[in-house]
Amino acid sequence: MNPRPKLLISKLDAERLERLLDSLPREAPGRRELEEELDRAEVVDSHQIPPTVVTMSSTVRFKVASSTEEFRLRLVYPKDLDPAGGTISVLAPVGSALLGLREGDEIDWPKPNGETQRVRIEEVLYQPERAGEFHR
Repeated sequence: MNPRPKLLISKLDAERLERLLDSLPREAPGRRELEEELDRAEVVDSHQIPPTVVTMSSTVRFKVASSTEEFRLRLVYPKDLDPAGGTISVLAPVGSALLGLREGDEIDWPKPNGETQRVRIEEVLYQPERAGEFHR
């Protein structure tokens, strides 16, 4: 596996995610992975988040490197998950892996069968901070 890219998270997202983690049982699916991502992230004021960073409520376009498969998903809190699609929970392995990445970053993450796949962040299509939404 390649080294993981640096993560940048807004103070607002970090505080809300910590509250989410505090509300979950110790063995909740996705909890450990999200804790690990938060532990390695640099936390900055929302006004300091570059427009190319994936934050909570961002819509991101990313590709699986081994195929032509491309996805567009909005990173959400579990309560905001849309069962019709188009969203991904921050507690899902892909969701916690996307948080804090920048356009152009590539990461390896495990597939259900134990293999890994390489994913590249192509574009942050929408980001609340870029839109001036600092108190969402």
